[in-house]
Amino acid sequence: MERPLTRRRRTPDAADVRRRILDAATELFARDGFDATATSSIAREAAIPKGLLFYHFPTKIDVLRDLLAERLPASPLCRVDTVVVPGDVVASLVALHAELGLDQHQSLVLRTVVFREVQTHPEVGDHVRSLRAGLVAVTEAVLDGASPVSLDRGDRRAAARTFVAVVLDHANAERFGGGAESDIEGAARIIADGLRGR
Repeated sequence: MERPLTRRRRTPDAADVRRRILDAATELFARDGFDATATSSIAREAAIPKGLLFYHFPTKIDVLRDLLAERLPASPLCRVDTVVVPGDVVASLVALHAELGLDQHQSLVLRTVVFREVQTHPEVGDHVRSLRAGLVAVTEAVLDGASPVSLDRGDRRAAARTFVAVVLDHANAERFGGGAESDIEGAARIIADGLRGR
């Protein structure tokens, strides 16, 4: 006598569940805001039981913290050696901007979350400060690697901060549908010319 086949319920992969939770939270936090988003809404959007959400994230603020840490990391942002073009500051800065990918869709949605929550949740402000510091540090390293001459520390820091400001402005303009207004290559050229003229 043949035994009937029994279907086993597939246990969801923990990494897949976390990804689905974070995907759902990203969209809901961007659309409705952190405070207005119920954990039950996140669970429903992720197609998981609410208890499973709390298994992975004991509190809703843990979802926000992990979302920022995993999807908008403060460091490492990229490997400097993959973007540096020795002797060419402009090409190196343009390559850095492309590698950072701050104007890609997922990053744009996350920045909407950050923009909404930075004033009301200190965790977000802390993350933004860390992210900005990481951007300045990696830009300084790229400038050092690309420049044919040794750079003055103060000039290098000022140039890096300027480039980061342009990159973040470009990313914010993309978020509102107008990224073409920020000319990354033009800004990189002005920075390179300024460093050369010192």
